[in-house]
Amino acid sequence: MANNNLTVTDSKTGKKYDVPKDMVLPDNLTVIDSRTGKEYPIPITNGTIKAIDLRQIKVSDDDFGMMTYDPAFMNTASCRSKITFIDGDKGILRYRGYPIEQLAEKSSYLEVAYLLIHGELPTELQLKEWVHNITFHTMLHENTKKFMDGFNPDAHPMGMLVSTIGALSTFYPDSRNIMDADSRKLQTFRLIGKMPTIAAYAYRHRLGLPYVYPDNDLSYTGNFLNMLYKMTELKYTPNPVLEKALDVLFILHADHEQNCSANAMRSIGSSQADPFVSTAGAAAALYGPLHGGANEQVLIMLNEIGSKAKIPEFIKRVKAGEVKLMGFGHRIYKNYDPRAKIIKETADQVFEVTGRNPLLDIAIELERIALEDDYFIKRKLYPNVDFYSGIIYQAMGFPSDAFTVLFAIPRTSGWIAQWQELLLDPEQKIARPRQVYIGSDTREYVPLKRRS
Repeated sequence: MANNNLTVTDSKTGKKYDVPKDMVLPDNLTVIDSRTGKEYPIPITNGTIKAIDLRQIKVSDDDFGMMTYDPAFMNTASCRSKITFIDGDKGILRYRGYPIEQLAEKSSYLEVAYLLIHGELPTELQLKEWVHNITFHTMLHENTKKFMDGFNPDAHPMGMLVSTIGALSTFYPDSRNIMDADSRKLQTFRLIGKMPTIAAYAYRHRLGLPYVYPDNDLSYTGNFLNMLYKMTELKYTPNPVLEKALDVLFILHADHEQNCSANAMRSIGSSQADPFVSTAGAAAALYGPLHGGANEQVLIMLNEIGSKAKIPEFIKRVKAGEVKLMGFGHRIYKNYDPRAKIIKETADQVFEVTGRNPLLDIAIELERIALEDDYFIKRKLYPNVDFYSGIIYQAMGFPSDAFTVLFAIPRTSGWIAQWQELLLDPEQKIARPRQVYIGSDTREYVPLKRRS
């Protein structure tokens, strides 16, 4: 018979006892409150404690209880997730356990999207059906085109994207049936399918060009390039190198754990809002220059440097705190961002088709100098995904303010995966962080004429 006991040693007497496994206490963090002298055992699960368990720590019965204060969630886990794993110290990124390097080399974006949302890689039949369903939903309602026509010609493409995604909620009222699995599946097809179409229409609107309908004979990224660049030809044929490069970039941007936009998607979704408005909120979070707009800032920086000869002077200004070294460092990664390595390799393939971007030489030399300088080494500042992606996008003909849109298209699958995981997690409730109130105590109202 199997032994269901554990041997426990009494540290005081040295005696050993056989204790049933189900009677052994879990690992605890023992907290001693110096104010009262009381001792509190806090259970540890998966290397974490529940913040709510701290509420038992009180000075008196009418005390609210202990809270944690953690601006920007620097050390607070808001959920348990099976989607994306990151080890920032070792430079590891995995989707559902699969290394990003393997997926970028061997997979396609739509296959990775299936993996993120369903948890497993698809069979050949499942992938064929998945691609068909997404392809079937690439078209936009004609009234959506009219809606987009209402924007000024110089409207920022991300503003157009955020607004149009939110507007789709009114076109598909069935999307509010979020607890219906079939409805969630349909909205998933719609969101992933229509996102490139919205992005391409925003691009063409800026240029005053007629919108190009989707060509469902092409791949996901091939069709996107078609809607962007087709002119008078009967059939647009995307360059296979650029088509593959864009697919790799989409894979690298598909998800990235609990970042700002994923957190926004989950927070909005926790109110049981429909996936279109939730996605619009996530895209709005991505819109900010500290999140999705970072690669545009890299290009601005490289253009300001202007030449390799001016890099040493720029480095001095960085160390003096006068300017920031954009595209280096990351909240999570304290090692070389694994996505940056893949993008750097992809850049060489793209430039064989488009010609070498003159900014690349500045970027490579800037990276070389920074990685050999103790100032940056001690601070663990390594290139991140934004450092080279903007250079590639620019070489492919995208204006810099469209870079964030190119981020939002693939991130849609990650957002949906995060949103769906939230909905099906019995521990999740509507998001409602606590605050530490530091304002005035009770004050008596003073009539207007008596105020000095």
